[in-house]
Amino acid sequence: MASAESDQEAVPAVAKKGGSRMMLIVGVVVLLLLGGGGYLFMQSRTAKAGGAAAAAQTAPKTPEIYLPLDPAFVVNFQDQDSTRYLQVGVTVMTHDPNAVQAMKDSDPVIRNALVMLFSSQTYAGLSDTAGKQKLQAQALDAVRKIVADKTGKSDVDALYFTSFVMQ
Repeated sequence: MASAESDQEAVPAVAKKGGSRMMLIVGVVVLLLLGGGGYLFMQSRTAKAGGAAAAAQTAPKTPEIYLPLDPAFVVNFQDQDSTRYLQVGVTVMTHDPNAVQAMKDSDPVIRNALVMLFSSQTYAGLSDTAGKQKLQAQALDAVRKIVADKTGKSDVDALYFTSFVMQ
């Protein structure tokens, strides 16, 4: 009888041991499924990003076209009790040859708009970088407006000050 009692006690111990193994197996399977799902998710995101990057690389990119507005602009402006002078070299950049032609055709209009803009500035306003950047943005807006009036679209991408002298 002692052996029968020990056999009965051994059966529940084996059942507990088998349950632990089953939980371990289920846990490993769940982890493998989660890992595989995460891997597939990341692969699909990488493929999408790679496809967009490849499409962007294969799209033909037109080169930048730079048009210097020569000669440089020379204007005078008031600063308290004295007259000051400003000389600004300007170059515009676009990717559209039609915009270049529109700027060449509208050169007197563009030059007039920029002379009026530059001469309305103050010495204090142009003394720091923020003032020069603000003037650059205003000049770009003026040129874009003139080109848009001529062509129907403002294809001027940037305006650069190639020289900037205040006296």
